[in-house]
Amino acid sequence: MSILNAVYISRRPAIAFVVVGIFWGCFAAYVPHIKAHLGVSDAMFGTLLLGSATGLVSSMWLAPILDRKLGARALQAGIIALSLAWLIPGVMTTPLAFAIALMFVGLASGLLDVIMNARVSMLETQTGKPLMNANHAMFSVGYAGAAIVVAFTREAGLPPAPVFAGFAVLCCLMVPFVWMEASDIAPDEDDAKARYPLWPIIICGAIVLVAFMSEATVEAWSALHLERTLHGRAAEGAFGPAILGITMAVGRFSGQAVAARWREINVVIVAAIVSASGAVIAAIAPVPAVAYLGFGILGLGVSVIGPMGLALVGQLVAPHLRTEAIGRTAVIGFSGFFFAPVVMGLASDAFGLRVAFGGVAMLLLCAVPLALVVARIPRWRKKGASETPAPI
Repeated sequence: MSILNAVYISRRPAIAFVVVGIFWGCFAAYVPHIKAHLGVSDAMFGTLLLGSATGLVSSMWLAPILDRKLGARALQAGIIALSLAWLIPGVMTTPLAFAIALMFVGLASGLLDVIMNARVSMLETQTGKPLMNANHAMFSVGYAGAAIVVAFTREAGLPPAPVFAGFAVLCCLMVPFVWMEASDIAPDEDDAKARYPLWPIIICGAIVLVAFMSEATVEAWSALHLERTLHGRAAEGAFGPAILGITMAVGRFSGQAVAARWREINVVIVAAIVSASGAVIAAIAPVPAVAYLGFGILGLGVSVIGPMGLALVGQLVAPHLRTEAIGRTAVIGFSGFFFAPVVMGLASDAFGLRVAFGGVAMLLLCAVPLALVVARIPRWRKKGASETPAPI
């Protein structure tokens, strides 16, 4: 199946992925400006970022409830909430207020994230086609595009608040195009009596955790690494997140084609090794150009790990548990936003950003044994179907 066909089939949730990417790309490129404005250390800034993580993880438990209540308007409500939430952090002038503002951002972002992933998983079941990588690629497109725009706005001296407001208006204009009915899947008697699929959620969640934790560290700290460690200018720093977003988009669009031909487990293993090598290159880079190469290789590899972890759990559980399972898997994955800012900030304060990015490489390699464990878990099947594990 072509990439364009995959995007067309899932065009409504794909718009939501673009919206989430736009706001986080804008934020990542503005991190050096925001950190300097707050006047805090690396460790303190990492702690402040826990605000978004708290909101993200909290939202995972609310998302299935809101999805059922809002139905076809769930994606629309999520985009509006996220657009409004991002108006707050850019005007906060104290660390505590900034952290509280990020809690609202994380809550809105997490709600939209779970719902849009559940919609894609639903479409995958309905069509029998892999769609997750193409949609996550659309996140990367929005992320890279916003980071590139910010490279110019920062050079022009614009503060974050008006830029976030402009993006908020743009994203709200997309709301009419994301109205989408959710299929109401009722479990049959055998499905309802089945044991809750705990282990698939835990293992797939750990794979997503590795991916999202690695992404979070690079998104939040790549611009600082380029500007402080490698003495780049503001525009050069902003292009760090942009390079990551562009290569992640390329990797996810490529992963869309690869997922139709290769076993997902093999892709995750290769991707983990490739992305770890990119983190090493970024860590030892002597100049920004070499760091761009490292971030690019990292983006290509890590891009497919998280989407495939979410897609796999959708294949391993009964249809009526899909939204809840993806939400629980996302809880584990987004808990990386708890650990990544604090660990990266402490490592940077103690050893410098070069050593911290070396730690990202070691983290990425943890996805290899986790993928091998998932390979042994059988896919969900109707009662009476073969119980042998399908090649995933």
